Amino acid sequence: MTQIEIAPQTNIKDLVAALPLAAGVLEQFGLGCPGCGVSSNETLEQGARAHGLRIEPILTALLVAQQSGRVPAVAQVDRTPQRRAPGPFTGRAKIAHIVPIMSGKGGVGKSLVTALLALGLRRRHLRVGILDADITGPSIPKIFGLHVPMLVEADPHRTTPQGQPQPLMTPALSRSAIEIVSANLLTDKEDTAMVWRGPILSGVIRQFYEQAVWSDLDVLLVDLPPGTSDAPLTVLQSLYVDGVVLVTMPQALATMIVRKAANLVHQLKKPILGVVENMSYFIAPDTGKRYDIFGPSYADTVAEIARAPVLARIPIDSRKAELADAGRVEEIDDPICDALATALLDAIAARPKEPETISLI
Repeated sequence: MTQIEIAPQTNIKDLVAALPLAAGVLEQFGLGCPGCGVSSNETLEQGARAHGLRIEPILTALLVAQQSGRVPAVAQVDRTPQRRAPGPFTGRAKIAHIVPIMSGKGGVGKSLVTALLALGLRRRHLRVGILDADITGPSIPKIFGLHVPMLVEADPHRTTPQGQPQPLMTPALSRSAIEIVSANLLTDKEDTAMVWRGPILSGVIRQFYEQAVWSDLDVLLVDLPPGTSDAPLTVLQSLYVDGVVLVTMPQALATMIVRKAANLVHQLKKPILGVVENMSYFIAPDTGKRYDIFGPSYADTVAEIARAPVLARIPIDSRKAELADAGRVEEIDDPICDALATALLDAIAARPKEPETISLI
């Protein structure tokens, strides 16, 4: 068996390659994604911190496995994330940047773009959350492989106008420690239809933001539903956003509708950070030849209307679609994740907002 030093700065991917048994140990602690694009860039210490775990029990268990050749039992207290408990929650989580992902049109891959952005930001060791504001058609939990409902408890310190305890939701944690709140995590049946009218949808989005026990985050991505009605208006008018990312595809109809979304953002006097063109082209794996499956790119046209740069052109890739459908989106290890994250952070830096953080009230 290849010996490798087990220390806080040991890279997770290198550790599992040298000691395959380590994958079973890490899975005991909820770090069961050694092959994903995030863990391959993280040390044990970074992974433990992101998941709210103490590093000492992880190192001890790995050393036992290395010496004994078996995966040891791990105490429940050592594998329970040290997250803020709902009881003493003060409603003051600090969120440095809030970025809605918007398209105006359905079917352009907005949720996948949101996921790729989240993965790229996590690969930079940032704390990331996703608020799935697509209440009637949520897909974020599915592509992240999350099926267990969020923990919802009564807030002992606050009540509703009717005098009932106000609910507090604990965000679900993905394998790479991305915090996620979604309507599909309110039930254990992912095909349950949310039959809610517009005003109720707006209220639920506000609850997802204000009544979730978010950790202090570097970036909160908001996956908006298609259209320019209640949900986007609620987010853009209620939250102190850094700016919007517009997702489009190379199709004249999609471009026209995304332009409507851009005009809405301008009317609300919110900045647009950039444009992402998804399904931009296809590279044949056998010949390397490029094909414009949906026609020529309109990204520059949309960017001109949006008065913002093109952040990325994402090619059609069946492997990404397969992993997303299987709930294994975090296994995508593609340079596009880093490119998206870098472009987004550069766009945020180029359009600084007032130096303050969001406090959840």
